[in-house]
Amino acid sequence: MNDWPQGRSGDNGGERHGRGSASTQPEGARVMRQVRRGPGTGSRPSAPPHGVPPQPTYTDGHGDDGYDGYNTGQVYGGGGPQGPGPGGRADRPAPDWRRRIKWISITVVTVLVVVSIGTYFWADSKLNRDVDLSKVIDRPDAGEGTNYLIVGSDSREGMSDEEKKKLHTGSADGKRTDSMMILHVGGNGNTMISLPRDSNVTIPSFVGSESGKNFPATGRQVKLNAAYAEDGPELLVRTVEANTGLRIDHYAEIGFAGFANIVDSVGGVEIEIPEGGMKDTKSGADFEAGKQTLNGEQSLAFVRTRYALRGSDLDRTKNQQKFLSALANQTATPSTVLNPFKLYPTLSSGLDTLTVDKDMSLWDLGSMFWAMKGVTGGDGKSMNMPISGNAPNGNLQWDTAKVKTLVEQLKNDEKVTVTSDR
Repeated sequence: MNDWPQGRSGDNGGERHGRGSASTQPEGARVMRQVRRGPGTGSRPSAPPHGVPPQPTYTDGHGDDGYDGYNTGQVYGGGGPQGPGPGGRADRPAPDWRRRIKWISITVVTVLVVVSIGTYFWADSKLNRDVDLSKVIDRPDAGEGTNYLIVGSDSREGMSDEEKKKLHTGSADGKRTDSMMILHVGGNGNTMISLPRDSNVTIPSFVGSESGKNFPATGRQVKLNAAYAEDGPELLVRTVEANTGLRIDHYAEIGFAGFANIVDSVGGVEIEIPEGGMKDTKSGADFEAGKQTLNGEQSLAFVRTRYALRGSDLDRTKNQQKFLSALANQTATPSTVLNPFKLYPTLSSGLDTLTVDKDMSLWDLGSMFWAMKGVTGGDGKSMNMPISGNAPNGNLQWDTAKVKTLVEQLKNDEKVTVTSDR
């Protein structure tokens, strides 16, 4: 006699436990027997007859009497009330792509704004605002638009003897202007006017930029670049204004080293060398005819050469405009502007050796650059100052009538119709 509920003797059913079935066919799925707990009355059950303790009863899992949550046969990690999802895992909500894209966009915009603001203040802090136009006396009335005087100087400041030799700058004391241009930015088209450094001008009365001493006019006629050599940017601005009648609003100057570094930072500039090539031992130019990519050293030689061009300062100004066009078009490209590994070295190279007036903002500088890029790229007018011939001292004499008309058109921000014959 077996006192255990549903107990079995040694028949096949009993032998199947732990030893498999005696049948040659595989057993069918068996429902796991579930424990049926006694009623939860909280009282101790009375002892059954014969002293046998109460035993739990077993069910086939299909009943619900006394179910306490353990009769489903589920293992931990199974599906929830709605059943498992595909692959036996619970379903997850679909990702909210709109929300993700929104936050990604906000993050990208925020980073761009922070970087842009940081770059602006970094670049603004590097500007050398050393030119004080308030020292310039007897200035013409302001006209429409904005006039920039852009100067390329032969300053050797900060250059080692090796660099001077490499760039063929020589070791002359002081500094002079190798190139000068007036850039007019207005609503009727921008105009760039090259001022030959050999232009014949009269030095007006002025106040010394360092000494503060008054120098009266004596009628001295000199080359334009002599004004810069005598008393720097302030006297150059004063001389240009006195000889043209056009007010200069902003001044920007870059030296030899800065010019060469900018070219190197953008990987060189492609330029078309005219037929016959160029060779000038004084500037270091030695180029074959055809398209070439010039590095910083070669570019400086190209814009400075004059003896390879019949010694003409007017031909040199044309080459300078040609090169500035190529440089501006190559610098203001997505591959430079959007590439921090190019943008920051380019900005640093230019800003470190750039000298501007005290009122020049980074925004003004940017406007000047984009206007210059547009003019040299064909969107605007590019010309030399009209020349009528040579003065008695051999300097280039401006065409007085044409210059007067040109200045009036610039002051009134009218379309420039004046042309230069040279």
